[in-house]
Amino acid sequence: MLPLKIELAKAFHETQSFKWDPTTGFTLASGLKSPFYVDCRSLMAHPGSRCLVAGLAYESLRSVELDCLGGLEIGAISIATSISDFAFVAQPKRTWRTFVVRKQAKDHGLGKLIEGSFQPGDRAVIVDDVLTSGGSLLKAVAAARGAGLAVTHALVIVDRKEQDGRRKVEAEGLTLVSLLTIDDLTSAPPTPS
Repeated sequence: MLPLKIELAKAFHETQSFKWDPTTGFTLASGLKSPFYVDCRSLMAHPGSRCLVAGLAYESLRSVELDCLGGLEIGAISIATSISDFAFVAQPKRTWRTFVVRKQAKDHGLGKLIEGSFQPGDRAVIVDDVLTSGGSLLKAVAAARGAGLAVTHALVIVDRKEQDGRRKVEAEGLTLVSLLTIDDLTSAPPTPS
């Protein structure tokens, strides 16, 4: 594993953003049980962790032709913003604008489903925190494509390797980049108590 990946896996343990309970498990948004709980919102609340995510994402995406990145509210906001900020000061510099896909269009104002800086025809990468079934990521992809964005790549912080998520995402013609997998988190040394 690359040094930054090792540091990110350790950060999940240090920030207590990863829990593993093979006996009782955790109930996921889908209602299914899993022995793993991956809390990227907690991870992204720490500036050092945000920097690790942004650095790894930048390295993974810098050869991809893209104009903007975003994803489904609320989790994708800090991910997209961190990557965009990092890319803007990195070498070579990239100016990747950001957007957010609402879970439903606003019922007031302009009634937008997508907020941020994008135009039809822009090349976009959809970001998400955790890939399980791929449902939230694919919802964001559909909304972005519906707004005229060209989406060929998706990036997640952690691929849980459950519920056939990767296959479902790739079946939509997307190249999936995962910064870590669940195996990286289970093999990382836990933080001493």
